[in-house]
This record gives sequence, structure tokens and C-alpha cells, in this order.
Amino acid sequence: MKTLLSAVAATALLTGAAAAQDLTGEITLGGYTGVFEDEYKKAVVDPFVAAHPGVTVNYTSDRASSGLLGQARAQKGDPQMDVVFMDVTTALIGNKEGLFAPLTVEDVPNLADLVPQATVQEGYGPAATFDHAVITYNTEAVTEAPTSLEVLWDPKYAGKIAATSMPSILGTGLMVMTSAMLGEDYTKSVDQSVEKLAELAPAVQTFDPKPDSYTLVMNGTVDLATGWNARAQYYADASNGTLAAITPKEGTILQINTINLVEGSKNPELAKAFINYALSPEAQARFTEAMFYSPTNSKAQPSEAAQARTVFGQLDSTLPLDWAWVATQNDRWNAMWKRRIITAGN
Repeated sequence: MKTLLSAVAATALLTGAAAAQDLTGEITLGGYTGVFEDEYKKAVVDPFVAAHPGVTVNYTSDRASSGLLGQARAQKGDPQMDVVFMDVTTALIGNKEGLFAPLTVEDVPNLADLVPQATVQEGYGPAATFDHAVITYNTEAVTEAPTSLEVLWDPKYAGKIAATSMPSILGTGLMVMTSAMLGEDYTKSVDQSVEKLAELAPAVQTFDPKPDSYTLVMNGTVDLATGWNARAQYYADASNGTLAAITPKEGTILQINTINLVEGSKNPELAKAFINYALSPEAQARFTEAMFYSPTNSKAQPSEAAQARTVFGQLDSTLPLDWAWVATQNDRWNAMWKRRIITAGN
């Protein structure tokens, strides 16, 4: 038996070595800019390149998924990107437009080990990271940690709030979370949520935080802001606790970042190999340690300390949200934000 196992192990090593030698060429990865780019390169891209000396991975960035979708559209006849990160609703649009190619377990073996929530549309790019919406706050201005989404309506913070609006999915999330707070079924109506957010609008300093809401909280420009947990945890450490974050007791929404193979990629085999590595337990765990995004591979084993600061273990308790259905409501909801919420603050 030991001889047989040794032979199997040797064969696996030889196969891996051969695969490493076979991987050559260049691909371009499209992803988010800023700290995401910095940390993703260190945690995932650089180790992949180190393991495959004949490979080059370029990184092109944008602030949001919409910008990356715009690049993919502009390049449809002659793709310059091979792999693209973007949130699930934007990816669904790209899938419908034929911008991305289907993936199979034969192409990407690590697909077999992803948690159920990571399969966002059969055959297309899966979730590479999970995150969730939070309320961030400046601990010097907000001395008692809030517990409820209702804190945004507290008069003492009027004029010191940053709330990202639609078309960002953070705006979508805020509306769905507000509906949950009010006991409204957002799949039937969001009128109560829209009315409540319109009441909040005069207290909001900005619906388009620039450079970002985390910086505004850390430098004291605002006291409270909507944000994503992963970046909030990262900046909580970077600011030595000046910024902190809470998950509202009324619930939160799951944010899904997908990793997609571009249709017409000039090096599809290398692109698939990179996607497979990005979904591997080791790469997933490394990025969780770096930036507190929850892994999507069920076999990933980040430290308990890092895991505790993610949505890991809480996936089933997040607010139910069918992003494919939400995508069909985007235009109508975005119009509500523009006409009934943002204008109420003017």
C-alpha cells in the first residue's frame, strides 16, 4: 500500500511540475484599484507568478465594477483583459452580453470545492470573495458602538453622514437593509424604504463619498458611513482603531465578487489556470488574512482570528437576496434613488 501511495504521490508531483513548466505567456487581470489591488497582488498574483516563472500577470484597475464592465465592452472585438473581477450584478450583465465565457470543473477543478453561495450563475464566473455591508464610524465622535441601522437617523449625526447611493450595490444594500428594518418585503415594494431614506437625505453630507467613505470617517469629515466589512476591517487596523465597523442587528447583505474568464481571451488556458489558483484554498486563505474578505472555497483555512472578522460562518443568516432578480430592478430602483431620495436632501 505504501508503495502504491508513493507512486501516486510521485505521479501527482510530476504532473504538477509538468503543469508548471507548461504555463507560459501573459495575461491581464482586471480588478479594483487601491488597497484591493495592492493586497491582491501580494496575496494571490505574486505567489502565482513565483510558482510559474514563465508567466506574466498584468493588472489593470478601476474604482468600480461598472468601470471594468465598460472596459470589457469597449474591448469586445479585441479583448485586452483575460480575467476580470466584478460584483455579481455587473457580472450577470456581462454574461448576458457575451463578454464572459463559461467555466467547467474540468477547466477549473477548484470549482468543485466552493460553497453553494459561490455559484452565482450556472456555468459562469463564480464568487472569488464574499463581503458584507456594515456601518463604519469614527470612534472619537461616536463613543458608544451603535448596534442598529437606526443610528443613521439619529439627529446628533445630521450633516456628518456619508451614504453611498445607487448605482453602487452598496446603495442597493442600504435600501434592502432599510426595508428589513421596517419589516417591508423588498421583493414586493420598496416604497417604505425609499420614504425612510428620503427622510435621511437632508442629514447626509455626501451620497458619493470621495476619495472614499473610509477616509472620510478616519479624518473626521463624517462620523458615520456605509461601507463594506473587508475594507472597514483593513482600515480599522490601519487607523489604530479610529475607524470601527458594526453589522446592524437588523441584518446585512452579502456582497459577492466574481472572477470571470473573458470571452475571446488571447491565452485562455493560462487564464483558467490563474482562476483555478485564485480559487484554491491557499490563495483564498492568504487573501482573507490580508484583507478580511471571506473565502469561498470550503477547504480554505485562514486563522480563526481573521475568519472571525469576516462573514464566514454567517452566510446563512444574511438577508436573502437574489442578485439575479435584483439586476432586473436596477433601473427602476436607481431612478427612485435619483428622483425621490437624493433630491430630498437638496
